[in-house]
Amino acid sequence: MAITVTTNMGMATGPVTMDKRKLQKSIMSLLQGQKKFLAFLFDLSASLFSVWLAFSFRYDCVRLPEGQEWVVYLLAPLLMLPVFITRGLYRVIYRYNGLVAFISILKAVVIYAVLLLVVLLFLNIPGIPRSIVFLQPIIILLITTASRGFIRYWFSFHYNISNNKNNSASPDRVLIYGACLSGVQLQTVISSNPNLDIAGFIDDDPSLYGRTINGYMVYSPEEVLPLIQRLNIKNILLASPKITRYRRLEIVEYFQNYPVNLRFLPNLQDLTEGKVTFTEIQKIDIEDLLGRDTTPLSDPLTINTITGKVIMVTGAGGSIGSELSLQLLALQPTTLLLVDNAEYSLFNLHNHLVEYNAKNNFSTLIVPLLSDVTNEAHISNIISIYKPSLIYHAAAYKHVPMVEYNIAEGVRNNVLGTLSLAKAVRQHNTPSLILVSSDKAVRPTNVMGASKRLCELILQAFSSESGNTTSFCMVRFGNVLGSSGSVVPLFRRQISLGGPITITHKEITRYFMTIPEAAQLVIHAGSMGKGGEVYLLDMGEPVKIIDLARRMVTLSGLSIRDHQTPDGDIEIKVTGLRAGEKLYEELLIGNNPIPTAHPRIYKANDDFIPWSILEPELNNLMHHIKTNNIKGIKQILKKLIPEYQPGLATTDNLQRQAESTTKTIPITSHQQN
Repeated sequence: MAITVTTNMGMATGPVTMDKRKLQKSIMSLLQGQKKFLAFLFDLSASLFSVWLAFSFRYDCVRLPEGQEWVVYLLAPLLMLPVFITRGLYRVIYRYNGLVAFISILKAVVIYAVLLLVVLLFLNIPGIPRSIVFLQPIIILLITTASRGFIRYWFSFHYNISNNKNNSASPDRVLIYGACLSGVQLQTVISSNPNLDIAGFIDDDPSLYGRTINGYMVYSPEEVLPLIQRLNIKNILLASPKITRYRRLEIVEYFQNYPVNLRFLPNLQDLTEGKVTFTEIQKIDIEDLLGRDTTPLSDPLTINTITGKVIMVTGAGGSIGSELSLQLLALQPTTLLLVDNAEYSLFNLHNHLVEYNAKNNFSTLIVPLLSDVTNEAHISNIISIYKPSLIYHAAAYKHVPMVEYNIAEGVRNNVLGTLSLAKAVRQHNTPSLILVSSDKAVRPTNVMGASKRLCELILQAFSSESGNTTSFCMVRFGNVLGSSGSVVPLFRRQISLGGPITITHKEITRYFMTIPEAAQLVIHAGSMGKGGEVYLLDMGEPVKIIDLARRMVTLSGLSIRDHQTPDGDIEIKVTGLRAGEKLYEELLIGNNPIPTAHPRIYKANDDFIPWSILEPELNNLMHHIKTNNIKGIKQILKKLIPEYQPGLATTDNLQRQAESTTKTIPITSHQQN
């Protein structure tokens, strides 16, 4: 039963409104295919009606079809509807589109008009006025644009107004940064959102200041603060999809003390097709600011190294390994071997790459292989059967405190895994092996860094052996944003829980790069290797972790709580350095890195140990690992890596428990005697 709402004018408007809302909800609930079919039927009817109307206008009377005029009635839908389909007019969501939709319709109608003219000239039917060819397309253009415009108006005005009446909360006011085509399209999208109210545009172009676009004023960045405060603006939307990360960082730093959230526009094509709504306009993430813009892997040397070859990635299921695998697949090797001992990670990666392979019509064979790199026999078997041309060795335990708590197992996995792989590669004459190393290998204060440096020494020693045919090289870089266990996901989770954010020291700094850039530069460096090189990646400037934490809080639309602002949202706590943790990291052991052909890749001049000296020390190391002799492990690491500066405290869990148990054993009278 309809609910009647009487206005102060005494007119009953409720039933009409309720009926409209029911009809709107019914239409919205239709499946996408059903909506397309309804639009198709409407255009079919419109094509016939427009022909009748064109003849009626031409003869200045209501004219029923006569003679061969039926041919035009037949041609109109047969030519128009296929053009509309191929031009994508039934894929567009018209309640989110304005100018872009009109341009699409105009192009389709022009194509249809040309086809109709050509066909009618070819048929040369007597009694068909040529003016029909011009009148009918104009009429169909008016009908189709008016119908789409009505749909947009009906849903974006009546439906949203009725929703606002039931919603006591006032809409959020937003500013759009970028008075460009993308900004106008973004304004078109969010104008239909009942929860948003556009306050204007911001732009860097002084010639636009004080002018209006679609009725909205364009402001300079310097004059928006009073506007933000006066109108209580909550969000600024960046409407430039191609803006560089450096420019994004500049904008974020400019507005970091403003009480607003910054969001950026995702995909321009999706926006123009009406596929993007406000909920899909994402908050700017820290990865978008600290990382640098990458360039495609397009140089001939890299392509020739990968394309058409058998490539193997160890630790493929990890953060670096999975991105390496994805970028390698884009270069279309004949076979991509994914090696990992984590079943679930390997399962997910394999499924993702298979989908990517099919989507891009690649013919690469993707092979998931469950294997532990420390299992020399199994690794040797894999290399013997598949014969990879190039191996990227990313399998390792990488978390500093975890390895510090489990020293014997950490060294066993990292060092023995690299040694087993190097032996198998040498045995089967594999052309190239690239080790993914770490800046923590430079003057290490922790076991993880020392184990990585020892892995480098192993490959350097193998490379210097007489008769060696394999190119062994290493790529050393710093922290990767967003990798498993890294600081960014930790801070993000702590912010979502309301804090506090925990950092270990106010002065601690780290180098950062994004996962895609790290993987890309590893591939570039690997293609340059001749044998024995240690490559360093240009990590940019180091970042203070406390500044990183503050920026992440700001990007979340929150504020820091400290003694100056006790009413802030998130507190930052300093907990003290963890076992093996350094205040800062380095990429060089020596000095004067050598530039390479790539501007972000350098080559180090590091000393190494001949295999004849290194091998017996590794045998002793493996003996200490088997007996969990932590002191012996550290002594060998210190001997082989003089720069290694381990802490004095016992950090290994097994050793601490063993020492604790020994101290608490009661002494019997027999033992005293």
